[in-house]
Amino acid sequence: MTNFERCRGWARTHPLAVDAALAAAALVFMVIGSFAEPYGEQGSTWNVHAPGAMSLTLMGAGAAMLVFRRRAPWTVLATTSAFSIVELVSTGPRAPVVMCAVVALYTVAARTNRPTTWRVGLVTMAGLTGVAMVAGPLPWYGQENLGIFAWTGMAAAAGDAVRSRRAFVDAIRERAERAERTREEEARRRVAEERLRIARDLHDVVAHHIALVNVQAGVAAHVMDKRPDQAKEALAHVREASRSALGELRATVGLLRQNGDPEAPTEPAPGLARLDDLVDTFRHAGLPVEVARGDSGQPPPAAVDLAAYRIIQEALTNVQKHAGERAKAEVSVVRVGPNLEITVLDDGAGDDAQPVDDPDRGGGHGLIGMRERVSALGGRCSVGPRYGGGFRVHAILPVTTVKQGGREHSPARGGTA
Repeated sequence: MTNFERCRGWARTHPLAVDAALAAAALVFMVIGSFAEPYGEQGSTWNVHAPGAMSLTLMGAGAAMLVFRRRAPWTVLATTSAFSIVELVSTGPRAPVVMCAVVALYTVAARTNRPTTWRVGLVTMAGLTGVAMVAGPLPWYGQENLGIFAWTGMAAAAGDAVRSRRAFVDAIRERAERAERTREEEARRRVAEERLRIARDLHDVVAHHIALVNVQAGVAAHVMDKRPDQAKEALAHVREASRSALGELRATVGLLRQNGDPEAPTEPAPGLARLDDLVDTFRHAGLPVEVARGDSGQPPPAAVDLAAYRIIQEALTNVQKHAGERAKAEVSVVRVGPNLEITVLDDGAGDDAQPVDDPDRGGGHGLIGMRERVSALGGRCSVGPRYGGGFRVHAILPVTTVKQGGREHSPARGGTA
């Protein structure tokens, strides 16, 4: 920090001391100026004289008032103007008491608005100059009278300029603070969105694989004594499902690593290219699943690809958990114009064939997360029971750029869901 900055900091914290120093300096200059008298005798331009007791009293009183110029600027301006008028109309040698009124006018102009500054400045300039021209001992055109007009006008203009500069600096500082708050809010929003996305992925991974592990473990326990070969096969499926769950959890949680953490092997986000592997896990768990695809095998955008995979995974997991033992499922992936339509049907008739879509009622977050994924991509999702029994999940995901209002907009490129 430089000496100038330290002085400015001290001045801001000790305003009364600064005003006292200003008042003392003004008193010194007024006393020095009171010894010079223009238009002296014997044709000389200047003459030296000693100020009278009244002039010294007015100069001292005016300087003392400047100490309180920040606390009561209007009172100080009125008082110093009155002292200046008394000095201007007095007889005998004159003293520059009007300097106090100039400083007071500058203070008022720096602390009020522009219209008030110009009104008060004009009144002060006209009043002091008019009194000096009409009632003063000098001719109306004397340079001291013109000097009063000039100094009061410059004081008002300088005060207005200082106020405008302070307002400009304050506005810049406020905009900077607002921009900083906006950046922080945006960062918090992005963190919340990423946290929600990771929570959805974790739910889908854990719910799917744990459901499969639960089913296969139950099968193994049931046939362990009578059919050990089938029990071994079920345990192998348990092991494969758990390994797959660990892999996806590692890939998802790896996003939470900080800079400098050791790198861990990750795998790409799952998509429709792995749909057959996903369906096979349910088939091995005893759920018959039929797949019909009409998407021409063209990979959609990454966000849509991941959302389609997770929707099918969650829907089949709900069938496995809620539809009953003899339920069957049908999966349809069809490309219709600019959209990708995902449909999952089942014919389950179990007691809990309809999943609860309210965590407060004891249900999970699966259907909520499914709708959030679709909404994030600008699509539509409908879930509900089928006529005649079973359940239906239908999602429409936009995959191509469409024109809206003359502008191109791609709802599928807003990031991963």
